[in-house]
Amino acid sequence: MSDKITCLIVDDEPMALNLVESYVEKTPFLQLLKKCNSAIEALDFLTEERVDLIFLDIQMPDLTGLELAKLLPKYTRVIFTTAFDQYALEGLKAEAIDYLLKPFDYTEFFTAVNKARDWFSMTKKAKKEKTDQMEFIFVKSGHKQLKIELDSVLYFEGLKDYIKIWLKNEPQPILTLMSLKTMEEELSAEKFMRVHRSFIVSLKNVEVVERSQIVINKQRITVSEQYKPQFMNYLSQNSLE
Repeated sequence: MSDKITCLIVDDEPMALNLVESYVEKTPFLQLLKKCNSAIEALDFLTEERVDLIFLDIQMPDLTGLELAKLLPKYTRVIFTTAFDQYALEGLKAEAIDYLLKPFDYTEFFTAVNKARDWFSMTKKAKKEKTDQMEFIFVKSGHKQLKIELDSVLYFEGLKDYIKIWLKNEPQPILTLMSLKTMEEELSAEKFMRVHRSFIVSLKNVEVVERSQIVINKQRITVSEQYKPQFMNYLSQNSLE
């Protein structure tokens, strides 16, 4: 996760969408990725993008907020926003960060997102301690579980439901059935960085940075606009003036 908490707003009422959007925009540590007017639209977006926090209405047609919450990945947290207090208990069972009863003001909103910030801070610290100590992973390739030394990884290349793992001194990659998003969750953010929807690179193996491209082992990898700020910040912190 970056310094900002990435957000999605899901509500079938345009006025509610716009109100929460205005609250997000005035909160420095939140970054709005998208507004959705249905849970179905949100679910489609979540298959492509990682989202940290969802402001989620409950009563919506086709798929309710409570039903959507059950389908979310483990790293995505929810703050329910609803006009009906009878769902509070179910919201707690869904392990929501908080439950905002409409109409709510910015003070109530800020209190809820502060809880989210505390949760992400603690989770990030625990994950960092775990991943920084991790030296290898096992991945399934064919009928085998292969041990991959993380120091030998050059980069990961995503191919929809599969990943190619490119290693030092190996002409062919290892192919494993896994999404790039899942792999990203398991890696140390100090050692690996997502630079494109299809690539995670080993930072210590970056040889050249030329405009919007990285060179690793003669392979040119484009840093996309979405991931450029994070990569440029890393580059700035590790460059001599």
